[in-house]
Amino acid sequence: MIVTLNAYNVIAARCAAEYLEMNETVDKGNLIYKIDIFLSSSIHRSWKDSIIVLGTTKAHLPWAEDLKLVSHCIDSVASKASIDVSKVEWSYTYNRKKLTVENGHDSPWNGVKQQQFVPKDWWVEDLTDLDIDAYKQVITAVKTKGTVPKDVIGAAIKAYTYKKLPSLSKVSMIHGDAKVRAMLVTITCLLPSEKGSVSCSFLLKLLKATNLLKCGEMCRKELMKRIARQLEEASVSDLLIPTVDGDTTVYDIDLILSIVEEFVRQDSKNAQRHNGGEVNDHVSAPSASMVAVAKTVDGYLAEVARDPNIPVYKFFSLAETVSGGSRPVHDGLYRAIDMYLKEHPSLGKSDKKRLCALMDCKKLSPDACAHAVQNERLPLRIVVQVLYHEQTRACAAATAIRADSIGIGSYESSRSGATTNTEDEWDGVMAVEDLSLSKTTKLVDKCDTAASTVVVGKDKDHGGNKGATGRVAKGGAGAATPKKALGKTVSGKGQTGERSSSDSSDSAVAVAVLTSQEHPKRTTRARNAAKSAAA
Repeated sequence: MIVTLNAYNVIAARCAAEYLEMNETVDKGNLIYKIDIFLSSSIHRSWKDSIIVLGTTKAHLPWAEDLKLVSHCIDSVASKASIDVSKVEWSYTYNRKKLTVENGHDSPWNGVKQQQFVPKDWWVEDLTDLDIDAYKQVITAVKTKGTVPKDVIGAAIKAYTYKKLPSLSKVSMIHGDAKVRAMLVTITCLLPSEKGSVSCSFLLKLLKATNLLKCGEMCRKELMKRIARQLEEASVSDLLIPTVDGDTTVYDIDLILSIVEEFVRQDSKNAQRHNGGEVNDHVSAPSASMVAVAKTVDGYLAEVARDPNIPVYKFFSLAETVSGGSRPVHDGLYRAIDMYLKEHPSLGKSDKKRLCALMDCKKLSPDACAHAVQNERLPLRIVVQVLYHEQTRACAAATAIRADSIGIGSYESSRSGATTNTEDEWDGVMAVEDLSLSKTTKLVDKCDTAASTVVVGKDKDHGGNKGATGRVAKGGAGAATPKKALGKTVSGKGQTGERSSSDSSDSAVAVAVLTSQEHPKRTTRARNAAKSAAA
C-alpha cells in the first residue's frame, strides 16, 4: 500500500505512528523514523509547507506539542522570516502593495529587466492564515531573534488584524463574541513597545474596538498609553470614538481627555529631560508635537460641540488641558467655542464668560476678528476686546508704515539734526492721532445727549476730561491717545465679574465709537449698544 505524505497529513500520520509505537525498536526504518526524515529534509525547508503544517497542528493537540512538532514548525517559520532579504530564494506571497518593478516604472537596463527587489515585509501576508495562538507564537519567536525591524513587525500585526477583523472600529464590532475580545487583547500584547512601530490611527481603531467590546481595563490603558506617545499623528476623525451603552453623549470625550492628559505629562517629562532635569523660570516654547496636538484638539472640540448633550465642564476641561501657549493662532479654538455656543443657546452668562476666557483675542486672525465682531453669540465684553486689539494692531501697522516712509539716514550724517527730526516725527504722529480723534468727536456729536453723558460720565473728573479733549485738538504733548483711552476702558471692564448693565453701556460705547473709523461695517452691534445705553 502506497501512502503519499504531504504538508496537510504529515502531522496526523506522525501522531498516529507515535500512538501505535511504530518506532525503531519494532523494526528498522519504521514509520516514525521515515516521517521525521521527511519533516526535516522537506517540510521544514519549505516556507509555505512549514506554515501549512503549523496550521494543522491545532487539530492534534496535545500530541503535536508533546512531540515538539509545533515548536519545530514555529522555529522554521521564524528563522525564515528573520533571514536577510537578500538571501530569500523561496516562493512567497506579497500582494499588499505593488512594487515599482511590477508596475513597470523601472526602465530595463540594456534591455534586461533588473532583478526584482524583495521587500522587508515579504512574509507578512503568508502568516495571516494562521489562527491567533499559532500567530502569537510565531511573532514572539521573531521578536526573540531580534533581526526584524520593529516597524515590519508592526506592519505584520496590522495586516493580520485587518484580515481577521475586517470590521475593525465599526459599530458592528459590538456584536463580537469572546473569541474576538481575546483576539484583540492578544494583538494589543503583541504590539512592539517602540514608538512608531504602528500608526496612531491603527492604535485608535484598536482602542475603539476594545472600548466597544469591553476588553478590559488593562488592555484599554495600554492602548491609551501607546496612543499618547504619538498623538501628534492622529487626525480628528480618528479621535471620534463613540461611547458605550448607557452614556447620553455621542462621543467618548472622557476617553480623549485621558489620552490628552497623558500626552501632556509625557511631553512635560521629555522637555525636562531635554533641559537636563532643570525647570527654568521662563516659559519655554511649546514642542512641535504639542502644537500639532493642540490643533487636533481644537478640531475635535468643534466636532463634539455639535452634540447638545456634551456638558460645558467636559468641553472646558479638554480645551484647558492644552495650554494657550501651544496655540500660535486661536482661530480653531474660537471656532469650537462658537460652535458650542450655537448648539447650546441656553448656556448661562458665567459659563459663556468662562469659555470665552480660553481665547486670546490677540491671537485671532483678521478673518476671525471680523467674524467675532459681528457674532451675536459672544458676550459684548469679548467683542470689545477684539475691537481694541484690532485698533491697536491697525495703529501699530500705520506707525510702521510711516516710519518706513520717513527713512533713516546714516547715524553720523544726521546726528546734528537729530533733535529737529525727532520733533517733526512726533508732530507727524500726533497729527495722525488728532485726525483720528477729530473724526471720533464728530461721531460722538451725532449721538444723542444721553449717550454722550454716559461716555463722559465714566471719568471721575468731567472738567479734566474736557480739558484733555481740548489739548488733543491742539496737538499738545499731554493729550490722551486712542490707545490710552481704550486701555482705560478695557481695564475698567476687566474689574467687573459678570457682564452687567454697565458692562454693555459706557465702556462698550466708547470703544465702539473709537473704532468706527477702522471698521465702519462692523459697528452695528456697538451702535445698538450705545442707543440702548442712552435709553
